[in-house]
Amino acid sequence: MARPTLSINDHAHIYNRGVDKRIIFNESADYTRFIHALYVCNDTEFTAKNLKRTIKDVQNPILNIGERTGERLVDILCLTLMPNHYHLLLRQNIDRGISKFMHKISIAYTLYFNLKNERKGSLFEGKYKYKIINNEQYLVYLSQYIHLNPIKIIEPKWKERGITNWKQTNVFLETYKWSSYQDYIGIKNFPSVINLGLLEKYYKTPKEYKKFVNGYSVDDLAKIKGLI
Repeated sequence: MARPTLSINDHAHIYNRGVDKRIIFNESADYTRFIHALYVCNDTEFTAKNLKRTIKDVQNPILNIGERTGERLVDILCLTLMPNHYHLLLRQNIDRGISKFMHKISIAYTLYFNLKNERKGSLFEGKYKYKIINNEQYLVYLSQYIHLNPIKIIEPKWKERGITNWKQTNVFLETYKWSSYQDYIGIKNFPSVINLGLLEKYYKTPKEYKKFVNGYSVDDLAKIKGLI
């Protein structure tokens, strides 16, 4: 079946996990490399050739390629990285922007991971998956879901049972580095990667967004069931 076509300014939920559900982020350096790849790959001038030339220094998680010189392929609105998978909320800026961006990300991170761990073959479970978001209300609820996703680490059944300890949850989410949630609540975490347009459009302050996320209930998942 053909994959749905994305137009310029379309939003999409992008997600994938390690093949056989394997861990794809073993340590902080791995998360850092993926985050930095999100920045450097989001450039029309940064090619697969650039990737292969710069990827070999696996001991340094930072890709030293200088300033971005091209046009942004996508706006990265939200992200969460988990030990064996990731979630991205993207807006496409140019024709086939998401496809080009995700192709480069897959190459960049797989080459790095395989070289570092002396392995070969696919790292991800096939091509990335995506759902087009054609309803503005879904955008904010999807951002809520993406930002709550790390709770699985401390409450594995949060989706089914709800969140039982909000005090613990808030401390965890506000200190979980591998997510854009900190950026959304006013703590600069990945300011060069994340576009906060979603926050600025729907919420007056980071405090209001935090209140929205804290208002999560299991019924909210039903509103975006087809997107996750």
